[in-house]
Amino acid sequence: MGKFLIVGLGNIGDEYHNTRHNIGFKILDAFAEASNIAFEDKRYGFIGKGRIKNAELVLLKPSTFMNLSGNAVRYWMNEEKIPLENLLVLVDDLNLPFGTIRIRKQGSNGGHNGLGHIQQVLGTDNYARVRFGLGNDYPKGAQIHFVLGQWTEDEEKAMPERLAITNQIIPSFCLQGIDKTMNLYNGK
Repeated sequence: MGKFLIVGLGNIGDEYHNTRHNIGFKILDAFAEASNIAFEDKRYGFIGKGRIKNAELVLLKPSTFMNLSGNAVRYWMNEEKIPLENLLVLVDDLNLPFGTIRIRKQGSNGGHNGLGHIQQVLGTDNYARVRFGLGNDYPKGAQIHFVLGQWTEDEEKAMPERLAITNQIIPSFCLQGIDKTMNLYNGK
């Protein structure tokens, strides 16, 4: 099976806690809690380690801020000797309706600065990612305010069910691979 790096993108600091842009952190926190994995403050991020059957997991919440996420990803891939095909990045997406989950094994960064920096630093866009839809219910020019804003009450109510699905995606990726995981969970 090997070792896997599961990266949740977000920004550190209380002012960003529970904002839409931090859905990667929220997904990883939910998975870590369900798996009894604790995070430790390490170089370039918060790291949690665990196992699913014979797969070793390294969970990473970068402390580099979103726009420099690639530095943390590259460091921990090298540090833990994790191959590119065992990297999974959890990220927000404004182009998907709220709560929609789209899994891809490669692709453009879609204008997302965190994915863009990872792509720049790794020199490829050939890595798996789970995009979590934020929707685009904001006035023109208010994109930054929207992604850095708190979840609405309705979004919060829907979150446990959405996170239950992402909690299944991570082990599926590690144990069954990206293709099977895409077939099982895309669009859920």
